[in-house]
Amino acid sequence: MHILIITPFYTPDIGPSAPLFSVLSNALVQSGNKITVITCIPHFATGISNPDFRKRIFYISSENNVDIIRVSVPSLDRSKLRNRLIQFIFFQCGATLCSFSKKYDVGLITNPAIETFFPFIYHAVFRKKPIIWSVFDVYPDVGIKLGIFRTPLIINTVKLLEQICLRHSTHIQIITNSFRSGLHALQVPENKIVLIPIWVDTDFIHPLPKNNSFSIEHQLEDKFVVLYAGNIGLSQGLENVLTVAEKLKDYDKLRFVFVGNGAGLQELQSQVQERRILNVQFIPFQPRDRLPEVLASADVSLVILKRGIGADSLPSKTFSALASGRPVLASVDVKSETWNLINQAEAGICVPPEDPVEIAEAIQKLMSDENYRQRLGKNGRIWAEKNHSVQSATEKFEELFIKAIKAGNS
Repeated sequence: MHILIITPFYTPDIGPSAPLFSVLSNALVQSGNKITVITCIPHFATGISNPDFRKRIFYISSENNVDIIRVSVPSLDRSKLRNRLIQFIFFQCGATLCSFSKKYDVGLITNPAIETFFPFIYHAVFRKKPIIWSVFDVYPDVGIKLGIFRTPLIINTVKLLEQICLRHSTHIQIITNSFRSGLHALQVPENKIVLIPIWVDTDFIHPLPKNNSFSIEHQLEDKFVVLYAGNIGLSQGLENVLTVAEKLKDYDKLRFVFVGNGAGLQELQSQVQERRILNVQFIPFQPRDRLPEVLASADVSLVILKRGIGADSLPSKTFSALASGRPVLASVDVKSETWNLINQAEAGICVPPEDPVEIAEAIQKLMSDENYRQRLGKNGRIWAEKNHSVQSATEKFEELFIKAIKAGNS
């Protein structure tokens, strides 16, 4: 099959979905398929693009036998919604333009529609191609809960665009069953929805010693590290972690380490300085090839979301943490998909969101029992290998692509 994938983020970009579609594309090629990816130039999480990608409109390459077209977008501060919308429009126009002559059998396009609406409409409606709509968050719900979408005009526009894509897609791929109710509310029939859980490259991300080049470089090898690695954005409520750090300031060896960047970084750094919190450390995003060492530097990996976000979002960092063999501390909505996953895997401790007291108590419990931490980490690794391998996702996607092609020909 020749598969066209359109997604804003792809390696070497550092968006949460970038490595997912990179490893999926490589696996699909190895399985005998031809893959063309249309994506943005690297610009996550700040919106400031790499200077190496500011000279042309399109950058065409072949990487691991995957044909890739990267579309230029303006280099803008991504913390402002207006700037994000400008980048979305540039990407959509470029992605549509460069795909006019592309021949392929089936397409996979990621949501939200505010990022990919034009190319979706071109391929699904005008070219009448079978298109899988890949849903990683339910819109507009997640944007409303985060306070990103505030006016009725924006909310209704986002909802309308998403509904159009949902209606015209051949099938809809979701990463968690908790998305079904949100999609049903958007009038999506159940028979269009297919579950393919998030996948993780368990060969690449695997348990490593805590004493490694990353931890030594940042003087973490003799610390008890509570690690948050990923986008420092609007959905996590990371200010609660600073409160926890203050509560546990008397533990000399304890360090709260943030590895990443994003719209919320500057505010967090300002709070640390103003409140004179000494056990918090910020480290910039690292190249992907260092990710296994970054994760291995942790004694506890932190997954955190604001209250009300859990039903519409499942952080992909959860699966990297599981694969790394470290226990997970999840501060998420009770009975949300992330909550249920961690408890079912017996891979960590779950506490309600925005509750610094319970987060602090969970950290103290994990600090006090090394055998308990090791058992949780081992359970998480086994769960990731069994349920979220790249091979499993590849097989399920191939089945879905074949099903979509047959539906398009009928």
